[in-house]
Amino acid sequence: MILYSRRRFTQTASAAVFSSLALARETPAADAKMPVCVFNKPLQHLNYEEQANLVAEMGFVGIEGTVRTNGHVTPERVKKDLPDQIKALRKNGVEMTLMTTDINNTDDEVHRRVLETAASLGVTQFRMGSIKFTFDRPIQEQLDEIKVTFEKLVDFCQPLGIQPLYQNHAGVGRFGAALWDVYEVIKGYDPNDVGIAFDIRHAVVEGGQSWPTEFHLLRPWFGFVYCKDFEWEDGNQKPSNVPLTTGQVDYPLFFKTLEKSDYTGPISLHMEYINRKDPMLLDESIAAIKADKKNLDALIRG
Repeated sequence: MILYSRRRFTQTASAAVFSSLALARETPAADAKMPVCVFNKPLQHLNYEEQANLVAEMGFVGIEGTVRTNGHVTPERVKKDLPDQIKALRKNGVEMTLMTTDINNTDDEVHRRVLETAASLGVTQFRMGSIKFTFDRPIQEQLDEIKVTFEKLVDFCQPLGIQPLYQNHAGVGRFGAALWDVYEVIKGYDPNDVGIAFDIRHAVVEGGQSWPTEFHLLRPWFGFVYCKDFEWEDGNQKPSNVPLTTGQVDYPLFFKTLEKSDYTGPISLHMEYINRKDPMLLDESIAAIKADKKNLDALIRG
């Protein structure tokens, strides 16, 4: 395990790379402050070239690209398809700023191949797969096992120069939903080696008004910030995704908190309130992404 006594992580290097991309494309000044990429799941109906051109046209610095089961790149075809996708992105002046995967261990040969291929292509961060608790044995016992999982993953990724990020996600039995459990696992690590994709939507669903506590607890490990919004469906305890800034997340407060914490790293915009599996809704999805980005840019500018 890499001890936390090593140098503390900052976002300066990644922010500088993304900022230079943004400036080269004459994107809004907001992107230079907190560069914005887009989760490409709603855009998987497009081919790599079409998607890259559209993402650049919309003013994003890149994509959070899916390399997983049912992803835009499937793990079994990663050696063939991922180079093609990244070539198309770079041709249009954008990058794969984050790779989203099913990976939470390196025991699987396909998982190792995905990480090795991505790292060789210059991808420096990836989102891990989700981990779930079971309720038929002690949670602490499972946390100890998760610590071993993280240790093996970090040991494999560190020489490759690719950083695992774990997303906090709301839901029954999900490791990371409360965020305190993630802290217990990663508190001994240098944030250069493992980090958090901090999802404010899921933090508010699970934590309500307490999210600033979890924010500050895990802030040193922020590798990415995810932005999306939700409403409680019919007043019941079921969250339903809605356009950015129209739901329960207090985005003005969140961005004030981000700014006070000196976060200048990347943001990923997640548009999840239109059926992303329906190709007939692609135009509607694109319009929604553009509207959300406009609101996000305004928040970043303050």
